[in-house]
Amino acid sequence: MKKICLSVGLLLSLMKFGYAQSSEKPAYEKRKLKVEEINLVSSYYQQDGNNSAVTGGIGSEKLTDLAQSFDLVLKTTDRRNRQHTLAFDFNIDHYTSASSDKIDPLTVSSASRSDTHVYPSISWNVHNDEKRTTKGMSFAYSTEYDYKSYGINLNWAKASADNNREVSLKAGAFFDTWTVILPAELRPDGYGSGAHGDTDPVDHKPRNSYNLSLSLSQVINKRLQLLFTVEPAVQQGLLSTPFHRIYFKDGSETVERLPGSRLKLPIGLRLHYFAGDRVILRTFYRYYIDDWGMQAHTINLEAPIKLTSFVSVSPFYRFSHQTAVRYFAPYGQHALTDRYFTSDYDISGFNSQFLGTGLRMAPPGGLFGIGHWQSIELRYGHYIRSTGMVANNITLLAKLK
Repeated sequence: MKKICLSVGLLLSLMKFGYAQSSEKPAYEKRKLKVEEINLVSSYYQQDGNNSAVTGGIGSEKLTDLAQSFDLVLKTTDRRNRQHTLAFDFNIDHYTSASSDKIDPLTVSSASRSDTHVYPSISWNVHNDEKRTTKGMSFAYSTEYDYKSYGINLNWAKASADNNREVSLKAGAFFDTWTVILPAELRPDGYGSGAHGDTDPVDHKPRNSYNLSLSLSQVINKRLQLLFTVEPAVQQGLLSTPFHRIYFKDGSETVERLPGSRLKLPIGLRLHYFAGDRVILRTFYRYYIDDWGMQAHTINLEAPIKLTSFVSVSPFYRFSHQTAVRYFAPYGQHALTDRYFTSDYDISGFNSQFLGTGLRMAPPGGLFGIGHWQSIELRYGHYIRSTGMVANNITLLAKLK
């Protein structure tokens, strides 16, 4: 909380500097890149359960994650009156995982007991109001102890003449490299642990992901809007996690093995209903199917309610049901004749619920007398899975304009 307040103060100083410059040179300022929006997000997540994949489907799933996000949006208009938007996004997570510490129980701390995940991105979009089109691209990078990822996305959208309908298309590709970290007792002679200071070699494997997204949005009337999306995706490469243990019926042990490709097809429908000036009903349904045998249904409801002119609450609820992939079996239930096997409960069959609320403040004159500090929101969510896993998440969002 203190870090965010300090960051907000620093950024406001920078914004004031930028605005002060704009007032000195108005003629040039029309085409100058301006700060449009700054978003600061801080969140804390913790979970616990008893189905860790690292120990073969049993054992602690206790995990904590502290995340910080900084989002800077800049805008300008070119000589053809097209609006350019440049967005920088920087995210950093630090987590601790009790189950990852079991990768190498002979050491005090294994390679992934705690880790820091850094993932910045940059995007550029151009909106042509005359042609009613928006097109752009983005680049992303992500790194963690045992993987690195590079991503590129392209997007295009066109609105109808009355701006009540829009078709958009997105395409993305991500190229990952994973370090193959094995459980201590299953490493061949001379194979490294992947830990700092261990000079023995370890393997590295690729994982590539390609995705498309086609969406159609339509304003039905002044109260109702809908959005339909189809988002096929395919993954290739190392799709298993090598430090996930598998225990067979006879008590023998190996590591998780999954096919080298996976085709996914999510289909979604979103409806927003504006029930007067104070209430919005936001609903979303998503159907998912893949070629590993998993199917899932997810329903999400959220109802932002304006309590006063600048205070609102947003209770939300999400229910999800998914079937297991055909390669899943619990601890000690896999047969030696199986070709693929996993005891990862994230891809098992279960029901889950996620419920909570948000509290948002957006006074007209800014928060605490700071005009550019437009809003602040606190959100809390509680997650329950039918397998017994429970999680809590609290997030603080600050927006400056």
